Amino acid sequence: MSNNKTVWSSDQGDLRKKKDITPNSSPERRGGLPPGQQTAYLHRDSKGRGGKSVTLIKNLVLSEEDMKSLAKRIKQDCGVGGTVKDGIIEIQSEQRERIAEILQELGYKVKIAGG
Repeated sequence: MSNNKTVWSSDQGDLRKKKDITPNSSPERRGGLPPGQQTAYLHRDSKGRGGKSVTLIKNLVLSEEDMKSLAKRIKQDCGVGGTVKDGIIEIQSEQRERIAEILQELGYKVKIAGG
C-alpha cells in the first residue's frame, strides 16, 4: 500500500476559494445596488401567522449576505425578531414607521405600502 496521494492544482491556486469580486466589478455582479438607487417597499402582513402581524421589506437588490446583515441591523434597532425568506425580510410586529426611519438613515428610498 502506497502513502502517495495525488493532488491536483493549477497555477492560480484553488479557484473555488476566490470570490468573483474585483474592484471594477459592477454592483449587480456583487449581488446588490447602492442604497441610493433602491426603493424598499414596506408591507404589513398577517396571513398564515395566527393573526400576528409582520412587516415585510420587499424589492431590495442585495446579496444574501447583505440581506441578512440588513435584517440583523433592523431587528436589533427595533428589538424584535425576524428572518429573511425568498429575498424578503420579515420583521415581527407592526414596525413600518421605525423601519422606514432606519432604512432612510442608511440611504434607501422607502415606500410604505398596504393598509
